[in-house]
Amino acid sequence: MTMPSAGAQLFTVRDFTNTIEDVAKTLQRVAGIGYKSVQISAFGPVDTKEVARICKGEGLEVAATHESWTRFLESLEEVIEEHKILGCNHTAIGSLPEEYHSKEGLKRFIDQLQPITERLAEEGMDFSYHNHAHEMIKYNGKTWLEMLYENAPPDMLKAEIDVYWIQAGGGDPVWWIKKCAGREPIVHFKDMVGGPGNKTRMAEIGEGNLNWERIIRACCEGDVEYALVEQDNCYGRDPFESLAISYRNLKKMGVE
Repeated sequence: MTMPSAGAQLFTVRDFTNTIEDVAKTLQRVAGIGYKSVQISAFGPVDTKEVARICKGEGLEVAATHESWTRFLESLEEVIEEHKILGCNHTAIGSLPEEYHSKEGLKRFIDQLQPITERLAEEGMDFSYHNHAHEMIKYNGKTWLEMLYENAPPDMLKAEIDVYWIQAGGGDPVWWIKKCAGREPIVHFKDMVGGPGNKTRMAEIGEGNLNWERIIRACCEGDVEYALVEQDNCYGRDPFESLAISYRNLKKMGVE
């Protein structure tokens, strides 16, 4: 049973990664907070070799990436080459187009995915699915997400459970982390708090109401490698400050 390593999902600071100069400043700030790993997501058109060089200089491991589904379908060899440059074996999609959000769409996704994951496996890479709340819609008593992981075996598809979105969809993050034990190299950490108008809001880790003691224990028991902090919306707060608050609170919980 191993504690996952805390990393920063750089979608949080996507407004600061449009150019290679921005990327360099951002990675320096993220490393300065204390993070030792990052997930690359939503970068502008920057050179992968330069990104790898900057990460190495800042002592940051590229734990994972998010790529668009279109890139996997149309530019798989390019994706593989970029990951070799980054020294990264974990990749994932942040979302699927709406056309896949049905039982029929799920089957189509799995059929398209199989040759992609077989090719990735040849290069020592794996592929994870990142959930939002809509995958918690039920079809004949089972959620789309349940059907996905029941029909795609662990050696084909890994899980990238996002605890906030599971909760937002009416699910139990701990139950899902336990369900996906052994097939989840990455879990996305973001907290949830009540907001104006009876709506939920994202929050820095430890500043909301999710049960982090149970979530972290489930991650340890499930052999999760990386707990990646992602906050899609910081509601006017500097996203680097949000990442810093989350890191400090995670460190107090034993995750760093």
